[in-house]
Amino acid sequence: MKATIFVEPGKMAIQDIEKPEINGPDQAIIRVVRASVCGSDLWWYRGISDKEKGSTAGHEAIGVVEEVSEDVKNIKAGDFVIVPFTHGCGHCAACKAGFDGDCLTHSAGSSSFQAEYIRYVSANWALVKIPGQPEDYSDDMLKSFQTLSDVMATGFHAAKTAEVKAGDTVVVMGDGAVGLCGVIGAKLLGAKRIIAMSRHEDRQQLALEFGATDIVAERGEEAVNKIMGMTEAGADAVLECVGTKESIETAVKVGRPGAIVGRVGVPHIDELDTNSLFWRNIGLRGGVAAVTTHDRELLLDAVLKGEINPGKVFNKQFDLDDVQAAYAAMDERIAIKSLLVLGN
Repeated sequence: MKATIFVEPGKMAIQDIEKPEINGPDQAIIRVVRASVCGSDLWWYRGISDKEKGSTAGHEAIGVVEEVSEDVKNIKAGDFVIVPFTHGCGHCAACKAGFDGDCLTHSAGSSSFQAEYIRYVSANWALVKIPGQPEDYSDDMLKSFQTLSDVMATGFHAAKTAEVKAGDTVVVMGDGAVGLCGVIGAKLLGAKRIIAMSRHEDRQQLALEFGATDIVAERGEEAVNKIMGMTEAGADAVLECVGTKESIETAVKVGRPGAIVGRVGVPHIDELDTNSLFWRNIGLRGGVAAVTTHDRELLLDAVLKGEINPGKVFNKQFDLDDVQAAYAAMDERIAIKSLLVLGN
């Protein structure tokens, strides 16, 4: 089968590798319909963090189940499913509390997702069934389903852990796909005012379409001063969807006393000074998204009903064979998010 291989920083390739097989309990083999490039993939593509050369890539997909291990009862061959990047078991303390991104049962074991087939571990509980088959849906709907494997659930996780509620003023840090989905998440939870921080016109327009009420292009102290002037006391909740030191420090400063920062940007700092949290009673929450939980409780139904259309973050799409171009488009900020199309 074809699969994406990390050759070296700045270079991806498609190679023929062995199709994955069931090799243990709680597994499924899934034929991939759509995959995508995540912003977190760019850290090693850019050489900022390490990844083993020659390894496979990708952690976002939707597809059709081909085969399941004998113990899997909730999923069967032929089911159309969201393939979360998380692997919740559904019965450990973390999963029961609604934090399946921190499942205590399952660890690594799934094959990479930017490929024609995936072996997925934790198939019985974590996979999310979509009614019908891929051919029943438009390309736009398939794009939105694809976001439910990661970025829409992650953006929503930022809003959920920041405890956004009806009438709140919310600041969203980051105008990548996760930040834009955070705007959707804040609106779903009833935020009245959503301030999106963005310096790029195409992303600003999409943020406004998703529900943002204000755009702030400034950064650092200039951004802090502007937001404090707009809100007087600061925001009720802040969604941190970047992960850099500057973004996290700004997020803390723009919250009002007692605000909560929902942090989902993958951390790329070694330490964080928490004294500023103490002196202003700022809460810091967030982490790995509870993809299965959020999809089942709210997000899949919202997509099916047409209440949200997060698939618009995919402004560029590519065949799997063109995966190098898909990565380059995101690296060069030509694409907000790159979709990989593998058929229906």
